[in-house]
Amino acid sequence: MTINPNYEVSSEGCVRHWEIPYASLTHNTPEATHVAQVVGTVGLQMAGTVLTIDAGLSVAIVDFTPGMVYRHNVRTVLTYNPGVAENGWTTVDIGDVVYYDGSASMPVDTFLSLSPLNTGGTANSVFGWVVPADENDTFPKAAGVSGNTWECAVMQHGA
Repeated sequence: MTINPNYEVSSEGCVRHWEIPYASLTHNTPEATHVAQVVGTVGLQMAGTVLTIDAGLSVAIVDFTPGMVYRHNVRTVLTYNPGVAENGWTTVDIGDVVYYDGSASMPVDTFLSLSPLNTGGTANSVFGWVVPADENDTFPKAAGVSGNTWECAVMQHGA
């Protein structure tokens, strides 16, 4: 067996960084450090974290590496009144599933929630899971009377 000497090694395993045109993203004005979801027709949609953008070429470099952990804003919404707004919230805890949620009622620069359905009643794609950022990260994080948004460490599902 011959091993090709021209390869890359990473402590995270296989790193998956891809250049994605803005037009192929659910939210087509990405910003570095935000989450991104590639437009898909059915089923689980590929999502990751934007590393850099090139506004001149309208492309983003997105990290789709499974298991990578980044800090992202997570909304405590669990349910919506169909087509209207949030109507149920829950606490955020370690291991909670986090979804890419493109609902219009989400706060600015927040694309992740705990809701498996968006305001239209369509399934949200799994983005990842809440993990502790460090030993000082406390859980659970409060739901709030009308919802909260928390910065959480999220281990992304990736591609």
